[in-house]
Amino acid sequence: MTVQFNRVAPILPVRDVRAALAHYWSLGFTVTAYDEAAADPVYGFLDWSGVGLHLTRVPDLDPERSVVACYLYVSDADALHAAWTAANAGGRLTAVSDTPYGLREFAHIDPDGNLLRVGSEAGRGVDG
Repeated sequence: MTVQFNRVAPILPVRDVRAALAHYWSLGFTVTAYDEAAADPVYGFLDWSGVGLHLTRVPDLDPERSVVACYLYVSDADALHAAWTAANAGGRLTAVSDTPYGLREFAHIDPDGNLLRVGSEAGRGVDG
């Protein structure tokens, strides 16, 4: 087969697309609602240097029961963690730590319960 995958865009469920776009914008993502004119859009797009995530409205989403997760590989987990901490955007951040599998890593859980695990090669960043 000669088909190649070009990119992937995980779709994160959120209760309110506008609120989620504001959350991710404060973290540094470029954000767009599918229908910018809609008061309550049903879909949204996040981008950071060509890495995309999508948002879809799920009004009855229970953040305590969310099992959605994705992994973002970045150039410097420590620098991103510091920026996201300074943004004070809400959600939860874990501490940055080294893993036994050679990554420097942290997690962000957004207000809708979506887990973003973020990592860079160990030895990069503040402690490396």
